[in-house]
Amino acid sequence: MDEFDWSILSIPTPRAVVRGQLEFSWWELGQRLETVTQDEFTWEPGPGALSVRRRGESTAPRAFGAGEWVVEWPEAGDHPGPRTIAWLVAHLTDVLSERHDWTFGEHTARRETLTYSGEVGPAVDGLTRVVDLWRAGIAGMSDDDIFTVGFSQATEIDQQSPFAHLVAHVNREIIHHGSEIFTLTDLYRVRGGTDV
Repeated sequence: MDEFDWSILSIPTPRAVVRGQLEFSWWELGQRLETVTQDEFTWEPGPGALSVRRRGESTAPRAFGAGEWVVEWPEAGDHPGPRTIAWLVAHLTDVLSERHDWTFGEHTARRETLTYSGEVGPAVDGLTRVVDLWRAGIAGMSDDDIFTVGFSQATEIDQQSPFAHLVAHVNREIIHHGSEIFTLTDLYRVRGGTDV
């Protein structure tokens, strides 16, 4: 993981503010993901934990993915139940893949069209790749672009909002789900990998 470039925190522009938050949040999460083992990645912290499973092995109400692996989803949108690190990595991958593609790409990527992995190495590599694409896209923008309404076409809200709101939203996703990943790895390591 490259070192965080602290100099971005001295640039007095809105784009630098959201970039600084993005870069630092990813820097912290990326370092933790580099240490996650396969057992941690798929550890289920409670019964019925959502995860990434091989096609045909999921019992969840819904499952998405175009390849050998599928990401489980609950019947309702927000699920209060437990999730694995594998699920959290897959979810961040779909959020960033869709947002990157519908902002800087071909406008075709959707959760159900993406390929996921239940193996820690390929999954973390896939997330890192799309985060790097997103970071490069944001870094290449002008300060004026950050406030362009509809710069991203990913969702109806994105189409109607200044782009800075989407960047802040993606940052919140990295921070929120990153904190869950930190908590799960801490719990797994303290408990020695035993079930809760």
